[in-house]
Amino acid sequence: MSTELRRLRNYIDGEFRDAADGRTTEVVNPATGEAYATAPLSREADVDAAMAAAAAAFPAWRDLVPAERQKALLKIADAFEERAEELIAAEVENTGKPIGLTRSEEIPPMVDQIRFFAGAARMLEGRGAGEYMEGLTSFVRREPIGVCAQVAPWNYPMMMAVWKFAPALAAGNTVVLKPSDTTPASTALMADIIGSIVPKGVFNVVCGDRDTGRLMVEHETPAMASITGSVRAGMSVAESASKDLKRVHLELGGKAPVVVFEDTDIPKAVEGISEAGYFNAGQDCTAATRVLVHESVHDEFVSALAKAASEIKTGQPDDEDVLYGPLNNPNQLKQVSGFIERLPAHAKVEAGGHRVGDKGYFYAPTVVSGLKQDDEIIQQEVFGPVITVQSFRDEDQAVEWANGVEYALASSVWTKDHGRAMRMSKRLDFGCVWINTHIPLVAEMPHGGFKKSGYGKDLSGYGFEDYTRIKHVMTSLDM
Repeated sequence: MSTELRRLRNYIDGEFRDAADGRTTEVVNPATGEAYATAPLSREADVDAAMAAAAAAFPAWRDLVPAERQKALLKIADAFEERAEELIAAEVENTGKPIGLTRSEEIPPMVDQIRFFAGAARMLEGRGAGEYMEGLTSFVRREPIGVCAQVAPWNYPMMMAVWKFAPALAAGNTVVLKPSDTTPASTALMADIIGSIVPKGVFNVVCGDRDTGRLMVEHETPAMASITGSVRAGMSVAESASKDLKRVHLELGGKAPVVVFEDTDIPKAVEGISEAGYFNAGQDCTAATRVLVHESVHDEFVSALAKAASEIKTGQPDDEDVLYGPLNNPNQLKQVSGFIERLPAHAKVEAGGHRVGDKGYFYAPTVVSGLKQDDEIIQQEVFGPVITVQSFRDEDQAVEWANGVEYALASSVWTKDHGRAMRMSKRLDFGCVWINTHIPLVAEMPHGGFKKSGYGKDLSGYGFEDYTRIKHVMTSLDM
């Protein structure tokens, strides 16, 4: 007996709609491997409608005093709290994540981040007025950019949507947001919540695939395109946006080095690194998955990490003992498995290295040692529950290897030596350096990388400013 699939829809100009041509895609729960919903496969007509709605809504939303936009965002935050269990259920269907961890680790920071940007709406900073030329006064206006085309990823569908729409709306922009084609359920629910609070056209959701995202970025209406995704996707967006000089905000891949020195408390480091490496099945651009350990403690560290990995559990969302759920889709399972299957002869799998079960897309917590700097698994993002370990001899080599990848999003240093920690924080070429911890984020601090990890900042006042433009106004004092 077949089960009827739930129908998800786009949200455009204040109403839910099917794709104009009626096309859909199936949405699969990665914990079961079974379809549970359909979502629109949006094309030109749907993107045109969403962009037109956002453009029409922009002048009135832009011209609201910041306090009014703040009120709307605070209402959204309150509504997210009130409907938290619905959001959790949708996100668990999207991703297969553990229910308890989604409740404790995603809903509170999401709500906090929305409230942070609600406050930022009233803190538009610029240089004070002054006379820089005789008889003339200058000042700076900080204004919204316009319509923002935003593409969110599948690893944190809810939270990454918040990182995009909250600063954009706070600054006075309007939004057309596309969730990943594998994880649209929680975004559709967000549209229901947000749409009941903001005027129609201010927030729009268009579901679809890569071609849908391309149509959004290439559309003539948006003044800015923002994406969280792969390096390949980011480069494509930057190329498309360059054709009409759109502003671009890119948060792309990562290959975070975790540098462990000989004076580190090994048990505490292993505990922190294993949690930061395996949380969310390692599907995190900042995950602690590339460990560099001083040669004098390498064997001790590897043994302890392998033991920790063997004790970490993956499984179904309602199992309270699991740290992480499945990989998001069969392609991701194939990618992670492929890295392990292609390991060079000098590599050693210390733990895991295999799929778990035959239902869903689960993969065991894995540790690989004996690797060299130019190995594929060191240079390329695995995006799965795989931690690699290399042995270094001194600080200079650690810095060279840490920086010796194309990514530059996040990193961490584990040492009791304050001077060393400060030197490393200066020398590591990454947008974030944690010391004796890895992965905590706060709304007040910026998140974003260098090199092929993209540009622009999420969170913080810097992230808010990314969604504004600066205008110089000069007036004569003689009139």
